[in-house]
Amino acid sequence: MNQTPAAAALAKYWRQCRAQRPTLPARRPKAWSFGATPAHADELVALVLAGTKTATASALWEVEFSGEDLPQIGELSIILDGAHAPRALIETVDIAVVPFNEVSAAHAAAESEGDLSLEYWRESHERFWRQHSSDPRGFAPDMPVVCERFQLLLPPAQPGGDVVEH
Repeated sequence: MNQTPAAAALAKYWRQCRAQRPTLPARRPKAWSFGATPAHADELVALVLAGTKTATASALWEVEFSGEDLPQIGELSIILDGAHAPRALIETVDIAVVPFNEVSAAHAAAESEGDLSLEYWRESHERFWRQHSSDPRGFAPDMPVVCERFQLLLPPAQPGGDVVEH
């Protein structure tokens, strides 16, 4: 059975990751993109590749509503760009669930968006969850937020999915 181009690119990327780091598991990790639009995915993966974005946040209500599992420390993820091409391999290094209105300025800065301020983070994330949440609760100032810290494990992938060799 023939793979789609996206599936083939993911398989190739994972083979190359494992060739560079043979201790990685045989099973390919989950692949996903940041944001809700291709442009947002491209913008945010670029921050990861630049080494400035080392955190992300998810609405716990959205995670529960979608039936997804909470991220776990040590979990690997392949980050996709807006065209669904693999661009980076990250590992989750810390998780905290806190109310929206208690997310720290340090976490906001680690997300590396806008002017890095907590005020920008709150405004942009409230708007995002009001516009894009599939959970009927949408947004509340005290809603639980999954604050995830991660590290970039491998050199970035080129847009075609090839791991950049050093």
